[in-house]
Amino acid sequence: MIIAIDGPSGAGKSTLGKMLAKKLDLLYLDTGAMYRAVALAVGKANVPFRDVDRVADIAETAQIDLVGEPDAMKVMLDGADVSMDIRTLDAAQAASVVSTIPAVRRIMVEHQRAIGESSPTGCVLEGRDIGSVVFPNADIKFFLTATPAARARRRFMEDQAKGRISTYDQTLAEINERDERDVSREDSPLTIAEDAIVIDTSELDLSEVFAQMLERINDRQAAAAR
Repeated sequence: MIIAIDGPSGAGKSTLGKMLAKKLDLLYLDTGAMYRAVALAVGKANVPFRDVDRVADIAETAQIDLVGEPDAMKVMLDGADVSMDIRTLDAAQAASVVSTIPAVRRIMVEHQRAIGESSPTGCVLEGRDIGSVVFPNADIKFFLTATPAARARRRFMEDQAKGRISTYDQTLAEINERDERDVSREDSPLTIAEDAIVIDTSELDLSEVFAQMLERINDRQAAAAR
């Protein structure tokens, strides 16, 4: 089973993707973490993002692996654990820039497909182009969304809990900036697949969204078994 979860930053994709993977005993693949790892590799090589050919070369040669259970997954870059390094604000912004480079996206899509197809039980993938580009024939597609204000509020609270220094206004501005890059990039922009199930999470808590997603998955499995 391939489950695709797309949506903008802060809509709950990662948390819910991990919950589904754990519940259904499927592989979990955070594609955003892969782009962050590429951005980190580019930074370590002191290559400017505008040098798209060299950035693509780094994406091609970097060894990126996601290992472990969904709740404790480690992101490995060339054999080193970079799980914490890629979760900084700078890494997020850098990944947003790197992900607009068409050659990088093509390389990462191939990598993501290979991982998803190699899983014997199936995979939950979350990102921004999973249902539209990476796995257009996914068994079920979700598009999670929420208002910018709701997403910024969640992200701000997460940052506060982790001791990161930021303000709500700064977080909202970053959310809006990321949204603009995601929807306006030429290659694989953030779009809602025609057959995706759209869930607005603005006024819902995690348990409510999770219940809705499980219900849809169960309905789809029952229909396929008939």
